[in-house]
This record gives sequence, C-alpha cells and structure tokens, in this order.
Amino acid sequence: MAEIRVNPTRMEMKKLQSRYTTARRGHKLLKDKRDELMKQFLEVVREDKALRERVEKALELYYKGFSVASASANPKMLEEALICPKKEGNLEVTYKNMMSVTVPEFSYSGAESEEAAAQSFNYGLAFTSGDLDVSLRELGGILEDLVRMAELEKQAQLLAEEIEKTRRRVNALEYIMMPQYLAAIKTIKMKLDENERGNTTRLMKVKDMMLEEQRRAGKETQEEEEE
Repeated sequence: MAEIRVNPTRMEMKKLQSRYTTARRGHKLLKDKRDELMKQFLEVVREDKALRERVEKALELYYKGFSVASASANPKMLEEALICPKKEGNLEVTYKNMMSVTVPEFSYSGAESEEAAAQSFNYGLAFTSGDLDVSLRELGGILEDLVRMAELEKQAQLLAEEIEKTRRRVNALEYIMMPQYLAAIKTIKMKLDENERGNTTRLMKVKDMMLEEQRRAGKETQEEEEE
C-alpha cells in the first residue's frame, strides 16, 4: 500500500483528519447503498426467475404445437400463413430511478383486445391445422410476460453493474484510502511528538545552562565581596 507523503505539521494533520472523517461517512453511506441495491437486485431476480419459469413452460407448449403443425402441413403453405403478422402493438419505454440507477420500464399495449387477438389469425383455416392455432394462441398469451421479463432482466443487469461499482468504491475506501489516512496521521503524530520531545530537551538544556551561569555569576560576586 502506497503511503501519503505530507509535511509533518499540525495543519496537515487536521486536513487528513477531516478527510478521514469524510471518508468514513462516505464509506458508511456507500455500504448502505450497496445493501439496498442488493435488496432491490434480489427482488428483481426472484420475480424474473418466477416469470422465466412460467414463460418457458408456455414456450414449451408453443414449440410442441408448432412442431406438430409443421409436421402435418406443407412447409410452403405454413410459411405463407405466417409471413404477414396481423396483430399490432405499441411498446413504450419510460425510466425510473432505483437507488440512483436509471432503469427502464416497458409498457406494452396491443391494438386489439386479448380475446379478439386470441381468436383472430392472419391466415385461412381451411389449409392449416388446429395445432398451429393453439401454438399461436399460447405465444400471444405470453407476449406481455416476455416484455416484463425483458424489463426485469435489463433492470437486473443495470443494478448488478451499479452494485459492482459501489462495491469497488467501498473496498477502495475501506482497504486503501482510510488506512492511508490513518497511517499518515499516525506518522505526523509521531513526528510532532518527536519534535516536541526535542524542543523540551533543548529547553531543559537551556534552563540548566542558565542556572549554571547564574550560579557562576553568584559565586564570582561572592568572591569579589569577600576580597
């Protein structure tokens, strides 16, 4: 760990003590922020996990139905049936603040009602199987869940990045900056104590020399009076 090189003066020591106090306060605030970010992150991850399990089950049913429909239908006819989408929708993106992290919120609105969308298809029913209808109905039913899952996973990604940044800052304060400040303050205190002991020793030496000079002057005066 690199040491902070400063002049061993009381002014510098006061500056370092003020910086250390600020670092401690910032360290506590960052730890609280990191803990709250972790709480928010875990809530998002739990919701995303439950949503992903539900979506994967629905997709499994969709793929099963689509595989059966693909096996029983002419590939060219199937391609023509699915080439033009009929359902339209709007996806709006807004943003909110979660512990100083700007995360997106997706809002999906379909041009048709869910019931109408589930019953209407963009192809004729004469040359397609019912398995295709079922699979497309399953796929349309999880559209909002897919949008919500995309929102949650983006939020989790942004929160994870902010948690990593906050963790690095907490570690930098706890293991680098704060120990450096303490070491520098300790060094200055030791240097000031050493200077103070040196000054005290010099003052005592000067005092002894003055007392010795006074004794000599008094002795000489006494000898002169006796003569």
